[in-house]
Amino acid sequence: MIAFSPVSAGAVSMTNDPKGFHNIVWGTPLHTRSDLELTRQGRNIIEYQFKDTPPSFASIPVESLRLSTIDDQFARVTIRYRGAETHKRILSYLESEFGRTERLPGQMLRGLNQQYNWRGSESEINLTYQSSTERGYIFLDSRTLAPRFNDLLADTAE
Repeated sequence: MIAFSPVSAGAVSMTNDPKGFHNIVWGTPLHTRSDLELTRQGRNIIEYQFKDTPPSFASIPVESLRLSTIDDQFARVTIRYRGAETHKRILSYLESEFGRTERLPGQMLRGLNQQYNWRGSESEINLTYQSSTERGYIFLDSRTLAPRFNDLLADTAE
């Protein structure tokens, strides 16, 4: 049944690579920043969130927003949100800031799982939205540092 097929647009070339997040350049150590607080610490991966401000992305309230370092280098932002209206606003922002997603003839934009990708020279953004639970996830990654997350998983998997 077509209504249950995932919607996945191919990666769109970014029109405006952010090269980080909130003026924090990929690779920057985050432990010295006074506007961040530690939320989780592992051996190689440390997560932070902004202090004293509710989580938001592009002035849109979200459930959580975490900045992750790998080996003390800023490498990823993970955003979780809920709700169809929030999803529409976030997708609209991402398309206006980083480029329109490709709409293929006959492609449904309201499948159970939607995935969108933008790829720049230094950054990659992946958005996944599950309409059945109205949950969305955004990963903003450094293209050079984020693959090390997978390397660590492979090294620790048994």
